[in-house]
Amino acid sequence: MTSRALELAQKRGRLQERIAQQRALIAAQMAPVASALATADRTLAIGRAGIAFVKRNPLQVGVAFAVMAILRPRRMWRWGRRAFLAWGLWRKLRDKLHVVGLVADRPS
Repeated sequence: MTSRALELAQKRGRLQERIAQQRALIAAQMAPVASALATADRTLAIGRAGIAFVKRNPLQVGVAFAVMAILRPRRMWRWGRRAFLAWGLWRKLRDKLHVVGLVADRPS
């Protein structure tokens, strides 16, 4: 090999080593973010499973709400107000995200 080829091979080796170190550093720094995202993914999966359950079993869910309304009407009113407030906040947030462009389309 020529001296130029040897220089290029050494330079390439140093660059690859530096790249490997940078990748390891980024992976270490991203560990907390990955943990937080994994928690968010699990939470979303639980929420989607709950929604799927309600869609599959609307009668059972309705009966459960009716029983709770009969046994604990005050609690049902309290949770109903909270749910209505959360729904309103979600709509406002979704509208603001739509204006900023973070949500593709706004359902009517």
